[in-house]
Amino acid sequence: MKKLIPFITSGIFGGLIVLLGLYLTKPSNQSQSQNNFAKTVHQVNMKPNLNMSAFDFVEAAKKTTSSVVHITAKQEQTVSAPRNSTPFDLFNFGMPFDYGPREGTGSGVIVSKDGYIVTNNHVVEHASHLEVTLSDNNTYLAEVVGTYPKADLAVLKIDASNLKILEWADSDKAEVGEWVLAVGNPLELNSTVTAGIISAKSRSIDILKSKGRDAIESFIQTDAVVNPGNSGGALVNTEGELLGINTAIKSQTGYYAGYSFAIPSNIVRKIVDDIIQYGSFQRAYLGVSIAEVDFEIQEELGMNDIEGVYIAEISDGGSAQYAGLLPKDIIVEIEKQEINSVPEIQEVISKSKVGDVINVTIFRKGAYLDIPVKLKAG
Repeated sequence: MKKLIPFITSGIFGGLIVLLGLYLTKPSNQSQSQNNFAKTVHQVNMKPNLNMSAFDFVEAAKKTTSSVVHITAKQEQTVSAPRNSTPFDLFNFGMPFDYGPREGTGSGVIVSKDGYIVTNNHVVEHASHLEVTLSDNNTYLAEVVGTYPKADLAVLKIDASNLKILEWADSDKAEVGEWVLAVGNPLELNSTVTAGIISAKSRSIDILKSKGRDAIESFIQTDAVVNPGNSGGALVNTEGELLGINTAIKSQTGYYAGYSFAIPSNIVRKIVDDIIQYGSFQRAYLGVSIAEVDFEIQEELGMNDIEGVYIAEISDGGSAQYAGLLPKDIIVEIEKQEINSVPEIQEVISKSKVGDVINVTIFRKGAYLDIPVKLKAG
C-alpha cells in the first residue's frame, strides 16, 4: 500500500488540475461560441435578401400616387340602367342608377407631362362636365380627347405642365403570382394603395359584349382590393411601373368580393398613343371569326392534344383572306407567341399596327404552316 500511495496522490492531483483547467476554459469557450453565434446572426441579417424587395411597396407607392388622379364626372341628363345586376359590375358610379342628375367619380393615370390622362370609358361616357383633381389637390377642367369603348378606354386632357408620369411596364412579361399594387380613389378615399398578386392573365369576363363581338377583353386578374371609384386607376408592379388600368370587379353587390380586372398596359399604350396622335384608335384586324378549340372541334378535325384558336369564318377582303388562311385552320402561334384562347389572340392583334406583317402559325390537315399576314384596318 505504501508503494501505491504516491501513484494515487499523483492521480488525484492530476485530476484536480484537469478539472480546474476545464472550469477556467469553459466560460471562454462559451463566450467565444456566443460571439460566433452573434456574428453568424449578424451576417445573416446583413446579407442582402433579394426576395424582400418584392414585398417592399413603399417606393412603388411613392412613385405612383402622384401620377394617379381623381375624376369627377357630372351628367346633365341621366342615362337609365337596368335594375337587374350582373355578377360583373363596372364601378364608375358604383351601382345602377335611373332618374335625376348624377355625379360619379373615378380615377385616371397621367401618361404625359403636358396633361394627357388615361381612364376608363365608362367613367366619362355619360358626363357633360369633367373635373380632374391631382394628388396635390389642384383641380382642372378636362376634355375628352378620344375614346375606344370596345376596350373601355378614354383619354382626357387638362391644361397643365411638368406633371409626374408613370413609366410603362411590359405587361407581356408579367407573371401569375407576381405582386402588384392597385392605386386609385375608391369610395371617395383619395390616393389609396392596396396590394395583391396577379391571379390570372388573358381573362375574359364578358362585360363588354354589348360593345360588339370584336370588343377587346384580355384582362389581368388580381386579388388587389378595388372598389367603386378605382375605375381608371393604376395597376403597378413593385417597380412602380404602370402594368394596367383597373377596370372591373367580380361582385354580386357592386363592391369588392375577391377579384379585380385590369386592362394590360401593352394594350392601353397602343390605344392611348393612337388617340393622342390620330384622335382615334387605328385598330388592325385579322379578319376572322374565331372560337376556342374544344373536344368537338378536335374530334371533327382528327386532332390529338392540339390547342389553339379555331377559325370559323374568313371575312371577305380581310387580312386573313389575302394571306391564305382558311376556315377550320387552327391558329397555334402568332409571332412565336403561343395562342390558346380568344383573349390571347385579341391581345396580340390589338398591340399590332395597321400595315404590320405578322407570322401566324397554323395547324391544317395534320401539318403546321407559317403564314405571313399583313394586317389591314377594320
